[in-house]
Amino acid sequence: REQTAHLQKAVQRTQTVQRKAPQIPTAARKVQRNNKLWDRCRKIPVRLLNSIHGGDQMTKQALANLAGARVILLAGATRSNLTNAGMPKGISTEIWTLEHADILIGLQKAYLAAGSQIIYAPTFSANRISLSNFGYQDRVEELNTRLAALSKEAVGNGNGWIAGDITTTGKMMEPKGELTYEELYDAYAEQITALANAGVDLLVAETMMCVDETCVVLDAAAAVCDLPVMCSLTLEADGSALFGGNAVDWVETLQEMGAAAVGLNCSVGPDQLEAVVRSMAKVARVPVIAKPNAGLPVITPTGEAFYSMNAEDYARHMKVLVDAGAGVIGGCCGTTPEYIRLLAEMLGRADCRNEFSNTL
Repeated sequence: REQTAHLQKAVQRTQTVQRKAPQIPTAARKVQRNNKLWDRCRKIPVRLLNSIHGGDQMTKQALANLAGARVILLAGATRSNLTNAGMPKGISTEIWTLEHADILIGLQKAYLAAGSQIIYAPTFSANRISLSNFGYQDRVEELNTRLAALSKEAVGNGNGWIAGDITTTGKMMEPKGELTYEELYDAYAEQITALANAGVDLLVAETMMCVDETCVVLDAAAAVCDLPVMCSLTLEADGSALFGGNAVDWVETLQEMGAAAVGLNCSVGPDQLEAVVRSMAKVARVPVIAKPNAGLPVITPTGEAFYSMNAEDYARHMKVLVDAGAGVIGGCCGTTPEYIRLLAEMLGRADCRNEFSNTL
């Protein structure tokens, strides 16, 4: 009953009470089971997993096990590196990526070689609503399947996990906008179904702008698959969000809704986020994600974003965030495989590929 009460409060923070209400009992049982599981995972040794891509998908337990024993290392930026490789503005990133598959595969292989344990499939905006901006709204299943296949090619035979990448649609839900809960839920459910069928190991909802929309991702994921969902949101240096709420409230809400890990990405540089990460870690019962930009961007006269923090300074500031409680780290805009390599060194992982295999 106590878990149900917490969940009801979380649901009331969203604008989707009517749709969620029938799901509360089931979701509450999941929350209770997962909270007990997290407590156990913090006390037991990490188990050896036989094969990552031999038909076994990552579970919430596996993620908690790994984070409980050591910091999980994600990849760095995708889009800013594709832009540097020649991707023009104002086009569908997903279509350009498929047309230049070798660039994406090479980038992700470089991240894995640098020490990344989880890479993100390039499916960031491959939902029906976002794809409609380019007339590709009827290609959701095809695009997600083909894009996930690129990451599977990069990973090969068991050198890392693949997270199906999901983000905001760029449109606000009622009452702040015109998008209904049902429309958003259907869009996310369609993309998540395609990603699950494509064989990704887990899901990540990143660069999210509000907690309501992130809760819809969690609702849709729970309805169509059993994959764990990491959630990272864009926050200001003081922990506030663009569309209301703050870091602590978001952690409490999203972990009650079943998120496997919660944190932040994009936003500002790691040098400004120690207090935010520390406050999130104090209330978190799931791993805390820190995947910031390489500092604040400087916009050039031609409209290009330049990120001023170098890889050495980035790793030094990320060490502070790890000490503050971050258990899942990586890089966002402006970061490259070199940034991830130095993060791996900061974590004491000299032979990154062997390190990954020997600690699962």
